[in-house]
Amino acid sequence: MNPLAWRPDTPADAAAIDARLRTAVVSDDDSLTEIASHLARLGGQRIRPDFVGASALVGSSEPSASLSNDIVTAGVSVELVHMGSIYHDDVIDDAETRLGAESVNHRWGDLKAILAGDFLMARASELAASLSTEIAELLAETIGWLCEGQVKELRSREQQSRTEAEYLDAIDGKTAALFSTACRIGALVSGIDRHHVDTLTQFGRSFGMAFQICDDVADFAATNSSVEATSRTDLAAGIYTMPVIRSLESSEGPELRRLIGTGEASGIASGLDIVRNGGTLATSLATASEHAHAAVGHLDDLPPGQAVDGLRAAALALAID
Repeated sequence: MNPLAWRPDTPADAAAIDARLRTAVVSDDDSLTEIASHLARLGGQRIRPDFVGASALVGSSEPSASLSNDIVTAGVSVELVHMGSIYHDDVIDDAETRLGAESVNHRWGDLKAILAGDFLMARASELAASLSTEIAELLAETIGWLCEGQVKELRSREQQSRTEAEYLDAIDGKTAALFSTACRIGALVSGIDRHHVDTLTQFGRSFGMAFQICDDVADFAATNSSVEATSRTDLAAGIYTMPVIRSLESSEGPELRRLIGTGEASGIASGLDIVRNGGTLATSLATASEHAHAAVGHLDDLPPGQAVDGLRAAALALAID
């Protein structure tokens, strides 16, 4: 799914992002540095900086061997916002693990996790401001969108009446907005035509919608039947995603409502089985595919090249046909 997979040295690209990220999370306070750098040390895919880079290289006939300093700075600013939102989300969800390790909130407590998340977003704003006022304003606006998306999700938690429209509205703010901003910031850094900037912004939003739906489906596919695994699912947390919303509207809906309503691990496990064995995982992936193809359609307005091909391949990786 890496839109920079075509680049001559993708490990070097990733290393440049990671090096700058490790620098960005350093504070004058050693304890804050330790907490703020926890997630950065764990690694991860760094998907959003890749979209910054690919968007910045659209229209470039001969991309350089290394990413420019501005592209790296832009990519890290977006990743810091993502990391900060994870720190906050893990507090809200009372998560115990992240990327196979102990979560920040579980290790250091909620208050320190919240402050560290705030610190990461502040550092993101600093980096964005070093690029341009427009980029700084865009990143600030995006942080607001993320907060609004999270509030919308919290408002519908454990609400079996949650509609698909409400779900889509929430993930538009929580996930799609940051992918959209990643692509827009990359385009702004490169200084390409404004029409192309807007096109990449639309691409990012459609890609982000597809990405989140696929991620929500994966929550069911990756879960085994153990009590511990069941307790870590969105369904156990009262977060009803597209497959669940559609299952609640199916013939199995009454039984699923009863099982969810018990609040017991055995009931949640049986509810997970209902969703897995029904058809809503497949229909949700089909909807994700529609968003992925919409993203690809936006790319038709861009000048052809390896960067556009990389973005197209990334989107098609989320499509089922």
